[in-house]
Amino acid sequence: MKKLALILGIFASNFAFSQTVNDVPIKDINVDYVQIIGTGRGLSTKLNVRLDFGQDTKSFSLKNGLKIKDERGIAVKFNSMIDALNFMSSNGYEFQFAYTSKENDDDALYYILKKRK
Repeated sequence: MKKLALILGIFASNFAFSQTVNDVPIKDINVDYVQIIGTGRGLSTKLNVRLDFGQDTKSFSLKNGLKIKDERGIAVKFNSMIDALNFMSSNGYEFQFAYTSKENDDDALYYILKKRK
C-alpha cells in the first residue's frame, strides 16, 4: 500500500503546475532579490512589465524575454506594476523599495523585491 501511495504521489507531482519563469518554478529560482521594471507602451496608458532575476543567459532564454506562466501553464501578462507586485508577493517575495528613471524619453518604474525567508 505504501508503494502505491508513493507511485501516485510521484505521478501527481509530475502533472502539478506552479508559477514558472521559462519553465523553472519561481520558488526554485535561487535568488534573494528581484526587480520589476515597468516602461511605457508609446501612446498606450498600459506598461510593459519585465522581471529581472539577474538571470544568466545560459539558465534562461532571453531571445523572446522571460516566459512567466501561472499554475495552469498559461502565460502571464501583467496589467500594471501592482499586478506584477501582487503576483510576486503570492510567490514569496516582498516589496522593498521603488524608484523611477528616464528610459528613451519615457519614465521607467523599478520595484525591488526580496524573497521571504
